[in-house]
Amino acid sequence: MVVKKKTAKVEAVVFDEEELQKLIGSLSVDGGEDGVKQIAQTLQSCLQLTEPVQQIQLVKKAGSQLEALSEEQLDGALLEACLHTLSLVYTSLQAKNPLRRAIASALGSVPAWLQERTVNSLSACLSDCLSNPTSDQCPHIVDTITACLDGFTLGERCINKLLPEVLQFLHKGLNEYLHQNSGLAGRHIAQAQLMHSCLAAVKTSMLVIQRSQETITAALQAEQNHCKLEDTLSSLLGCYTHILTDEEFIQSVQSTAGMAVVLLIRSVMGCGDEVASVVCSLLCRSVQCLDSAPDWLKQRCEGLCASGRPPGVSLYLCHGALAMLSWKGALPGPQWEQLLLLVPNTLLDLDVSIKESSTAMVVARVLTLWSSAALDCLQAERQPCPPRLQQSLRGGSELQRHLLEHIYSHWEHPLDGVRHQTRSLFHNLLLLHQHTNPSTSDPTRDSYVTELTQSLLGLEWHMRGKYGSLGCLVELYGAGYLLAIQPQLPSCLLGLMGDQTLAPYASDLLERLFVSHKAQLASQAAAANKTATEDWMEHWHQTWVTPLLQVLCRARLDQTTYILDYFLPKLLRCSPSSLAHMVKALQDTPPCSTGPSGSRGALGALMTCLRAARAQGVVPSSEGGLWGGLVPLTLLQQALLHKHDQVRMDALGLVCESHRSTEVLTSQEMDLIRHFLPPNLNSQSPGVRQQTVSLLKKLLCRMKDSTLLLQKRLIQERDQEQRDRDQQTLHLYKEFLRWLCERLLEVLLPGASFSKCLMSLHLLCLLGQLFSFSTGPDVFALGEAVTSAHAQNVLHCVASNFLEVKQLASALLRQLPPSAVGLQVPERMRCVLQAALDLSTSTKPFDSVTAAHLLNLLLHQPDLSQALLHCAQEQGLDFQPPSPPSHASETAMLELNTLAVVQFLLGCLQLEVSRAESSLLQAAASHPLYGRAHCITAVLQHLNTESLSQTEQWRCLVSELIAVCYRMSDVVSPVVQSSSPEGLIPMDTDSDTSAGLQKILQEIQPRDTNDFFTSARELDTHQGGDDTQTPNAHTQSLNTGGEGYRVTAQMVLVCCWRSMKEVAMLLGQLCQSLPLHCTDDNSHTHPGLITEEQVEGVGLYFRQQLLQSRHRGAFELAYVGFVRLTDMLCRSGSLALQQLPARWLSEVLEEVKSSDPSSKLCATRRSAGIPFYIQALLSSEPKSSSCSLLKMTMRELIALAMPAADRNTDSSTVPQVHALNILRALYRDTRLGENIIPFVSDGMQAAVLGFTSPVWAVRNSSTLLFSTLITRIFGVKKGKDEHSKKNRMTGREFFTRFPALYPFLLNQLEEAAATVESDSGQVKLHPSLFLLLLVLSRLYPSPMDGSSSPLGLAPFMPFIIRCGRSAVYRTREMAARALVPFVLVTQVPSTVHTLLQELPPEPGPNIQHNHIHGTLLQVLFLLRSYQTDSHRPLPAGNGISGALRQRMWLATGVNRCVVTRGAFLDVLVCLCRPKISLLDDSEVSDLRREALSVLMASDLVTSDTPPRMLAPGGTQYLLSLARLALSASVEIPELWGGLQLTGQLLPRLLRCPQYEVREVALEGVLGRLQEEEEEEKKSGPRWLDGTTVSNLTSLALHETHPQCLAKVLTALCVLSSGSELQWRDGVKILSEEEVLLHLLALAQNSAHSVELHCAAMSLVSQLVVQLVNSNPQGASACLAQWGALVCSCCSEEQPAEVKLMAAKVLVNCTAGVLTSPHLPLGLSTTVSLWRSVFTLLQDEDPEVRDSASDLISNVPAPLLSADVAGASACPPVALDCGVGLLCRLFELWGQVPAGVLALTGWLLGEEEGRDEADADEASSLDEEDFLFEKGDLNLWAEPLQWAKLLHRHLGSLLPALERTQAAGAAGPDQVHQTHTLSTQAQAKALSSQQALDSLPALPQYSCTMEHARLVLRQQRATLALDVLERLR
Repeated sequence: MVVKKKTAKVEAVVFDEEELQKLIGSLSVDGGEDGVKQIAQTLQSCLQLTEPVQQIQLVKKAGSQLEALSEEQLDGALLEACLHTLSLVYTSLQAKNPLRRAIASALGSVPAWLQERTVNSLSACLSDCLSNPTSDQCPHIVDTITACLDGFTLGERCINKLLPEVLQFLHKGLNEYLHQNSGLAGRHIAQAQLMHSCLAAVKTSMLVIQRSQETITAALQAEQNHCKLEDTLSSLLGCYTHILTDEEFIQSVQSTAGMAVVLLIRSVMGCGDEVASVVCSLLCRSVQCLDSAPDWLKQRCEGLCASGRPPGVSLYLCHGALAMLSWKGALPGPQWEQLLLLVPNTLLDLDVSIKESSTAMVVARVLTLWSSAALDCLQAERQPCPPRLQQSLRGGSELQRHLLEHIYSHWEHPLDGVRHQTRSLFHNLLLLHQHTNPSTSDPTRDSYVTELTQSLLGLEWHMRGKYGSLGCLVELYGAGYLLAIQPQLPSCLLGLMGDQTLAPYASDLLERLFVSHKAQLASQAAAANKTATEDWMEHWHQTWVTPLLQVLCRARLDQTTYILDYFLPKLLRCSPSSLAHMVKALQDTPPCSTGPSGSRGALGALMTCLRAARAQGVVPSSEGGLWGGLVPLTLLQQALLHKHDQVRMDALGLVCESHRSTEVLTSQEMDLIRHFLPPNLNSQSPGVRQQTVSLLKKLLCRMKDSTLLLQKRLIQERDQEQRDRDQQTLHLYKEFLRWLCERLLEVLLPGASFSKCLMSLHLLCLLGQLFSFSTGPDVFALGEAVTSAHAQNVLHCVASNFLEVKQLASALLRQLPPSAVGLQVPERMRCVLQAALDLSTSTKPFDSVTAAHLLNLLLHQPDLSQALLHCAQEQGLDFQPPSPPSHASETAMLELNTLAVVQFLLGCLQLEVSRAESSLLQAAASHPLYGRAHCITAVLQHLNTESLSQTEQWRCLVSELIAVCYRMSDVVSPVVQSSSPEGLIPMDTDSDTSAGLQKILQEIQPRDTNDFFTSARELDTHQGGDDTQTPNAHTQSLNTGGEGYRVTAQMVLVCCWRSMKEVAMLLGQLCQSLPLHCTDDNSHTHPGLITEEQVEGVGLYFRQQLLQSRHRGAFELAYVGFVRLTDMLCRSGSLALQQLPARWLSEVLEEVKSSDPSSKLCATRRSAGIPFYIQALLSSEPKSSSCSLLKMTMRELIALAMPAADRNTDSSTVPQVHALNILRALYRDTRLGENIIPFVSDGMQAAVLGFTSPVWAVRNSSTLLFSTLITRIFGVKKGKDEHSKKNRMTGREFFTRFPALYPFLLNQLEEAAATVESDSGQVKLHPSLFLLLLVLSRLYPSPMDGSSSPLGLAPFMPFIIRCGRSAVYRTREMAARALVPFVLVTQVPSTVHTLLQELPPEPGPNIQHNHIHGTLLQVLFLLRSYQTDSHRPLPAGNGISGALRQRMWLATGVNRCVVTRGAFLDVLVCLCRPKISLLDDSEVSDLRREALSVLMASDLVTSDTPPRMLAPGGTQYLLSLARLALSASVEIPELWGGLQLTGQLLPRLLRCPQYEVREVALEGVLGRLQEEEEEEKKSGPRWLDGTTVSNLTSLALHETHPQCLAKVLTALCVLSSGSELQWRDGVKILSEEEVLLHLLALAQNSAHSVELHCAAMSLVSQLVVQLVNSNPQGASACLAQWGALVCSCCSEEQPAEVKLMAAKVLVNCTAGVLTSPHLPLGLSTTVSLWRSVFTLLQDEDPEVRDSASDLISNVPAPLLSADVAGASACPPVALDCGVGLLCRLFELWGQVPAGVLALTGWLLGEEEGRDEADADEASSLDEEDFLFEKGDLNLWAEPLQWAKLLHRHLGSLLPALERTQAAGAAGPDQVHQTHTLSTQAQAKALSSQQALDSLPALPQYSCTMEHARLVLRQQRATLALDVLERLR
């Protein structure tokens, strides 16, 4: 997209009248030379004009006249007047006015002899401006000075001439700004303007000094003694210093001031060595080297070297030194060299002391700037680089090491910019290293580069910095270098593309690699003179394309999304010819070979590649049925209906996306869309819907653009044939668009699913935007396709419960032809208006949203006010709508209608508030207030408030609205502010009075009964003298016209908090959108609709709500309104309003400080609304400001949150609790962003110290704050694993970002570790130890850490190891977990060895088992982490196995403590269990031998029944033994001493009385079986002998523990899938029948455990299929029982796991049972199973539907049509095919009559007949009782579409029935059934019609669900009757 450059605004010259006349007078002097006269006349006419463009032309004319003047034509006075006029106009114009440029050009073109006079004239004008400026003129004069120096030579001479005055003026201006800044706290707009002016002044002063360098030098040298210029320069330097040291200034101003200081020093001292020495001394803060500077400069510099200066000063001075001194070429002297090396060290020191992310950004930028300067020095051609510099900049030097450490601690920084700069710095450091030793150009010979590469490749891939650094290596050394070191790099990087956070980095690195690799291969081939590209291209394809295709075919779909987004397009751009290679490779794999389940298979991969290629313009469009000659069209059709979403999307993308936006659509493409759309409209996944709409939008845009092209061609084209073709294309377009429009409108029926409505409405809105629904002579005239019925369906969509559907339907209705919508018909409009007004008082919250949408639709109707008047008269309201003028414009009508609607609603609301004031309960039951308020807010949202004509009426209205809001709030606030708002009104039966709210409020004490919330209370509408209540739950409800209302506590509460919400939204809307009536700084009044007092009143109202509400809903919503208000305060032009946030903030902080239990502030509920209040005030502060409010608030809150000696009673800790709660909210607030980071360390300290408080409330709030901070620091948890590396940080990065936490955590840990000694036997718990270990366990050492890092993790280690001695088990475990990150991978062996040496070598009297256990846990965790991180064995000679073998007594019975015995065994398991052990082979086999002897001697093996150990830790010990035994018997018996171990150990494990042991053993067996199942399907597992199998079968018959039993059955399922199983129970062999019966009984009785139920059903089903396959004819009695069980598993209410299992079972028995020609289960069971399949295909869970849709690909090919056979289809297609298939099967089985009756039964919905009665009863209950009851709604299934589908297929089955009936007469049974069905259908049709007739007007809005249900019943009955009619 080309962005137009903003053009400067041309404005005319404006002088006041007197001055203008004076100027014109000076130009009209008689006499004088002709040339000058002409100029004067030109200028005169120029001044008299007011049109700026003409003025420019005249100035240009004057310029050319001036140029033509000759010296003879000299006329003193008149010429002087001309020059003076031009100069005066020049200095009075605004900065960027083109007129000023024109004058500069005119003055610049004067002849040489006139230049001096011109300069004098301009100088005089400028001098006038400079002499006595007002503060308003300052910015303008500064701009003028800048303009003089901007390519205007004469201007520059003027400035030089007036240098002292100019500098003096700039100093004065800056001084003034510095003075003003202190008084602007809280006024953000004024502050921002001041900062802008200040920045301009500093920049201009720098420009002046730069351009006047010679003048300054000459002046300073000429007057050796004290001169005026010195004073001015000294004062300027003073201003710069002030800006640098005052932290109130924003960074950009301070940074510029830093440059200005260095520039000023340079201009005073020249470019010699002295400058460098002065800058060095400023950076070092030493006064010694300043002697070479003049005294005045020295004095000022000493001030800048003062000790207390902020750390930022050094940073800005470094930036100044790099930017303002010249580093190109050789350095002038040794001081420069010193300065160059001093800068990075200064910056690196800052690394630790700065907190703000924005400052970190500047540090990173300046370091990159430094590296570029250093490169410039090294590239000097004339002389070699000084050896000291060369030494310091070489790779491996001290400085390079520190810089690399900086890079490693910042490359994961949350700010993008910091990461980017870090990468550039790394790149420059590599270049510096290359320049310092140019001799070794081959990276493999350069030890520094190879070590660096190895360490980078050794890092974890989740570290984002790694990618950029490897990218730099590729840039400098080529891809071949990295591929030689790590050939697996391409596939490794492709594997990372599934992670959204890493995909952009991985794809970027991949692109650098493959582009570089291709270039390298090409150049190598060229060097070897090979002309054939095939060889090296083949190698390139092998490296890059082959792994890509493997991933695309085999990986899960969600892992490949980003490959399509980020990687494929780049690869195709690099090598377009690779597409043919991809297509060939993918078509060589059979098309229906799918990869593992969940992957896209070859077909999907093919679509992905083609889609990317077409979008890149690599593939031509479709011609002749083949996509660019590459793919058969049938394959594309299959892909468009594929089961996997992403495959369908890629296929659709291939059809829709095109490189050219005007490419004409072919008829094939349109047919493909027709093929795709119907089954894909109902997509449950929001992502898929979004992609579909976006792709179809591309297609429609292409259609629109190509239409314009075709129409243009029709006009210009001569060739008749071509014209006919174009005409034909347009005709096809028209047909397609009409089809699309009709198809989308047809589906919007009652009962259509939410997703289908959403998709249709989205697409219809697109059609409306791109082609418009006009009915005129348009090309496509889509309006003709929209019937009135269609438009009514869209109108009824507004009643949907889904907000998005409402919004889209409303938007679409505005686009449809008004004649079809019919709202302009008075009767219709009245109906809709009445419905809207009724809905606005409904007690169902979403009804008010519907009402608002309807009202917004009606606002565009001219006759709305008449309809309103009619409604008002009916209701007896006093209402007079504003009368519209005749022929009012659209906007005027909209305004008047809005005004009328708001007035009407306001009138109703005022009445209802009055009623509510007398009885809140009646209001809640009959006319809750929130609906009206919501409608008012919604109506006002669409009003353009800037151009209103009826201002007076609006003003009155606003006042009334605000007043009614306050009244509403007063009515409901007692409920939401009560201490227990959720249970305010006691509903139990013994309170027998209802005389108004007061009495209820007096008896607020909630009763402890549970019927409180559910049972309703009756109220009478007429207030009688002695009303009583009846606690009857089923009395007549509102709509019977009776007088009783029913009200529940839930209703009252909903009424109250929603009313609060709507008041907040309405007040927020009024303040935010209405123009403010105020007076600005210059006492200029802006007329508006809302006054400052009203706004402030609203603010105080919000304050009260937020600080006193107790109901979370109420204060969260008040917060939304308050945020709108605070946003408006900052931007308002009113001085008083701008200062409110700061004032309110200080007031609330004072209140928090002084609060105690009697305060009105809520101290429970996490301080309720107080944090929200403060959050809103702070987040309104502009991000770019100095954030003074945030800083002030955080300082105060942190001071309050820190524990103090005098605060440890409940009452004195209230402020501390508030402070902790508020801090938590602020750290969580994303809008404060990085500005909150500097306060994280303090917050962490407050949270940890808060744990030590004796008061529970403080500890509780500290816990919440602590968990928020952990998330803020380490990021949101990115996976299920709590300790995933993605949520961790290297210790260096953590302590670099939060340096204050280093000493704090260390001291706290030391203190806590001192308390854990458990020798005394007493347990001492240090409160914050757990927190400390939690934080520390989130850190890990970077492999890049230098040993000498000042923030190293080493000091923490001894304390963490010490914590392992704690008497608390959890603490020992946490200590072990926290130790792991602190030990570098290389130090693990030595640390483990040291820890093992601490264990006692033999039993003794003083052994501390806690100590032993803690040490063993630390060893275990370290070894496990080494296993996962290093992927290589421990180094030889580590002594670990020796140390373990010496202490083997700990694993035997000699050690009486089972906990330490178990821990020692775990260490053995860790070393002996893996196939590739950490130890070398001889050591591990010795260790395994010893472990085996321990195992054989243990209780598990020796005693027949291991003792039921009841000692604590006994079970864990047995589990550790079991894991060791599993390794020896199941996992790798061959490495432990042969397969005989399996027979010895496994039966023992399976017979162990502890179920945990059996479960672990079975998991091991199952794991091994599943591994082998994948590897070799054929042979049975060798390690499982017959006895083990019989052990498993007998365990299956006798196991009692459900989890164990489920695992046994799953294992048997895997075993029986390969071969027949022999079931033994001891010695007895069971028959198939017995096994089946036993398992069926088990499956029936196991519904309590989902896992067991699924395992039993899966196994039974496998046996049933085997039974049926072996004997298809002999039906067994238990098969029907099995069929019924499977059907019961498919019902809607079953858990998803059960339905998934059922789907799998049905898919597996497709060939053997469902489609078998022999009907092994009999007709009725088989048909029931098919019905279950169809139920699953319409289930709400997409996984269940997808699983069931696999059925189609398992059907024997002859039964299906060719295009579907073997393909995997999406559920809607599978459903259609399935019903068609069943019809074909009925013919095959010869059961057509029975089939027709069965399907007709389904069509009628006989299974719903049972629920009809219940449904009727339920609907007769009052809906109002159940405000939020949803029931089991299946939002995906569409019963109406299902009925139509059945009807269609029945239609195709009837001819077959006729043929059958012709062959033989129908049986009496069938005749009877037909008759019964007919009777049922007629009854149903009649009852539905009667029920529909009895509904109120427009039932679609008032009773949506009921209406949809009845329409469905009626439709089903009608369709069934149609079929039955044809049967007769």
